[in-house]
Amino acid sequence: MMDQPSMLELVKAVQSFIETKAMPELKGHTAFHARVAANALGIVARELELGPKTANTEEARLATLLGREGSLEDLNRDLCQRIRESRIDIQSEALRRHLELTTLDKVSIDQPTYSGLKIAKSR
Repeated sequence: MMDQPSMLELVKAVQSFIETKAMPELKGHTAFHARVAANALGIVARELELGPKTANTEEARLATLLGREGSLEDLNRDLCQRIRESRIDIQSEALRRHLELTTLDKVSIDQPTYSGLKIAKSR
């Protein structure tokens, strides 16, 4: 049996190649595009690594907040509908906390070196 590298391993290998081998050889606009590609691969790697856990925790928070089970997409759609129809208090501490935690998870995947992320997570 041949064990193939995982998607995460493949993405990280390509990202590493771009950052350590290709980028030092590139200049100008091409170097910029290589940096963009490496950053995009970093997002994909973090999504593969962290995405399932963050989706599960978001779904659990939504189920608690809304008092029902469902898929993440369905629960988010329901939350939006309830906010539009004023069936959930926009000032609700539970809603605020859910939105804060969801945002922190998304920023952790998209921009983990964002300067405000560490401060926000320490609260």
